[in-house]
Amino acid sequence: MSSAIRKIIHIDMDAFYASVEQRDNPELRGKAIAVGGSEMRGVVTTCSYEARKFGVRSAMPGLTAKKNCPNLIFVKPRFDVYREVSKQIMNIFFEFTELVEPLSLDEAYLDVTTNKKGINSATIIAREIKNRIRSELKLTASAGVSVNKFLAKVASDMDKPDGLYVIPPEKAEAFIEGLDVKKVPGIGKVTSAKMNEFGIKSCADLKKFEKIDLVKKFGKSGNYYYNIVHGEYDSPVRPHRIRKSISAERTFDKDISNPELMIAKLESITKNVVDYISKRKIKGKTVTLKIKYFDFVNRTRSKTVGSYIDSYEEIFSVVKELLYNPALPEKAVRLLGVGLSNLNINETQTQETQFTLGF
Repeated sequence: MSSAIRKIIHIDMDAFYASVEQRDNPELRGKAIAVGGSEMRGVVTTCSYEARKFGVRSAMPGLTAKKNCPNLIFVKPRFDVYREVSKQIMNIFFEFTELVEPLSLDEAYLDVTTNKKGINSATIIAREIKNRIRSELKLTASAGVSVNKFLAKVASDMDKPDGLYVIPPEKAEAFIEGLDVKKVPGIGKVTSAKMNEFGIKSCADLKKFEKIDLVKKFGKSGNYYYNIVHGEYDSPVRPHRIRKSISAERTFDKDISNPELMIAKLESITKNVVDYISKRKIKGKTVTLKIKYFDFVNRTRSKTVGSYIDSYEEIFSVVKELLYNPALPEKAVRLLGVGLSNLNINETQTQETQFTLGF
């Protein structure tokens, strides 16, 4: 393991969107709910633990979710509310440390090696944060505590919901070796199946391979696999993460084929993107149009312009061009999306000082 011991916490809210809906609407508490989609259209954004017992999962088509769970209640997402709750959660984090790396509205890494409250134990800090979220926001979170981001993230998923799992430095190596490769962040079903073909089922199996062999078998990801199983994964918590793109999309109640209707929908979607970037003074050079057809086939079209743009007129002009070129969508469309990337956001350099303290 790395000689410099850090104290990293990964906080992951439990079924965040669904939990907020159940908190705000007593009639939904204890029931199987899905945020997003419907029993006929769209996909599930997230679902309550009551729904997960029936096999309902995120990104599952609403129709499939309803078949799995006939009593499933679909709830329209309220992203403005989720963003506001997320800010409240982040404010709690910042009371303990400035080294907070948000991954999404409901998930973040915290480096508490040194912290504002002078607490030597990362476990105590994680427990305090969980208690604050419960008492102040009436929500639950799961926390993982360990010496690096990889282990902290794995740990936070070990005892969900409302869990707190700690992997101390002296147990990290044994924990990694006993870990199923399916549990490794970044290893999906396809990669794990490929690993199984090579006789790799656990990280101990993975550890038997030299780095060059892993790179040959799995490309650049082989470096990552080698580093994590040898305890050499030391990516720092980055409080100023670079946002690479801004996007918005919409799934329609009925498939659409009319170009004028597509234009109308794209006008609204583009306005959502522009509203977001204008508040944050973000500009970009690359506009992307996302098209999902009725048969769930996805296509994207992109164009990069010569200078940064941020106005609705400039962005929508490119969106409209992408819709018609090289040709209008050839099939009925169930979803349209607009994205802006190649942004004018510079990485902020942060300095870190590491200390070895009690865990």
